[in-house]
Amino acid sequence: MGCVCGHGKESYEKYLEPLNEILSNYTKEPHNLIPILQDAQEQYGYLPQDVLNKIAKHLGLSPAKVYGVVTFYTQFHLQPRGRNVIKVCTGTACHVRGGAEVLKAIEKELGIQSGGTTEDLEFTLETVACIGACGLAPVIMINDDTHGRLTPNSVAEVLNGYRGKSADKKADAHAAVSQ
Repeated sequence: MGCVCGHGKESYEKYLEPLNEILSNYTKEPHNLIPILQDAQEQYGYLPQDVLNKIAKHLGLSPAKVYGVVTFYTQFHLQPRGRNVIKVCTGTACHVRGGAEVLKAIEKELGIQSGGTTEDLEFTLETVACIGACGLAPVIMINDDTHGRLTPNSVAEVLNGYRGKSADKKADAHAAVSQ
């Protein structure tokens, strides 16, 4: 099995240490798959193939079964995600009040399309059907922060407030994988 971390066996084992700790907290029963996946994604920021294979082996499941679960649930991600996840509302109120133009402005500012992640892993951009803040339309959420009454001209200022913020565990895991 190749090391996604780009280093030798020792680095690969170090890369898997957090996963080994997660797995030690669960019995080797298939019903533990989803909580293990949730914990692994929290640790690594996404679910790398090597991590999925080790989880499958630990639980006695086929890699295909584990992959099927991961791709069924939208909460799981197979690619690295940005430190800041932007969710742009495309619901009716936001659409009527210019949400599509706000989305275009964000895509232009970040140089990515919806569903994409910037190369520096600073931002991931997604669309959602509704954020639940229709009175503030058009609305976006960045991480847990809601920003309303946006215009295409206000997008850069909002995004600048998130650029270069201190990295968390997920970002550290991304850096280890990309080295």
